[in-house]
Amino acid sequence: MLKVFFRYAIISFTGIVLNGNALAQQDPQFSLYMLNMLYYNPAYAGIPGTTNFTAIHRSQWLGYTSTFDGAGAPNTQVISMNTPLSKLNSGVGLHIVNDNLGVINNLEGQASVAYHLAFKKSILSIGVRGGFYSQTMDFDKYRYIDPGDPLLDHGQESQMRPDLAAGLFFRAEKYYAGFSTNHIIQSEFDFGDDSLRNALESHMYLTGGYSYDLNYDIVLKPSFMVKTDLNTFSFELSLLATIRDRLWGGISYRQSDSMVGVIGYSFMRDDSFKVGYGFDYVINAQEAKQPTSHEFLLSYTLPVLGSAEHKIIRTPRFRH
Repeated sequence: MLKVFFRYAIISFTGIVLNGNALAQQDPQFSLYMLNMLYYNPAYAGIPGTTNFTAIHRSQWLGYTSTFDGAGAPNTQVISMNTPLSKLNSGVGLHIVNDNLGVINNLEGQASVAYHLAFKKSILSIGVRGGFYSQTMDFDKYRYIDPGDPLLDHGQESQMRPDLAAGLFFRAEKYYAGFSTNHIIQSEFDFGDDSLRNALESHMYLTGGYSYDLNYDIVLKPSFMVKTDLNTFSFELSLLATIRDRLWGGISYRQSDSMVGVIGYSFMRDDSFKVGYGFDYVINAQEAKQPTSHEFLLSYTLPVLGSAEHKIIRTPRFRH
């Protein structure tokens, strides 16, 4: 059953890759996607087996200003929480995303729930999520062709719509694979005028990764993500290396867009606090944007109850 599902998913996405064009993403993109999996797939809820909090800030095309009115570059923030419900063989997750695109600002709040099916040393997770998607439009920032048009609006207007996503996630000891789709109900924002109608297009994500022990200290972790709206597509390929579970870094390639460098470090005795940084350098169409983007990550994992080491009580009589 599992082999049939993943074989079908891979064949479907391969057809899209061979026949599609580069995808103009409606959703925000993250260079540290492999550390932000809950955002892409609700079935990831509870998969790590620990309670984790993550915050990411992304500054796209840093330094970009338009030649007309000085509008700034896009920037995105996401905050998420992920925790297992072991007694229920499930997990839950929450995330909030703020995506600032100049004239339009998108804000979403989503709750994910997943059920885990165990197969020997692997897990198949089935997840759904629901929440709200809010869009705010600042009409004062528009560049009107006809400023005297009586249909023009002024100031800001916000609308909120429901949102829904679903996914599957399979994790084994050394590898993982996931498939998900978002904006299933394709909510529309009209702002009182059919000419400004804007629908949330469904996007599909196929992700996968592998963990290879190069030696006792170094672990290599290749991963990929394919994104599509069934009309166009985009993919990312990454290779990270972790040294002694502390220092990690690597490179990524985003199709028809940029090269990415990633570095991070895990602090505290149990490596529970992580700091990460991603640097994008645009290699395609530099004339339309600034060449660099920057991404920062903070992540903290709560200690597992009952897993703490026994405290050592030393007896002075036998110490030398």
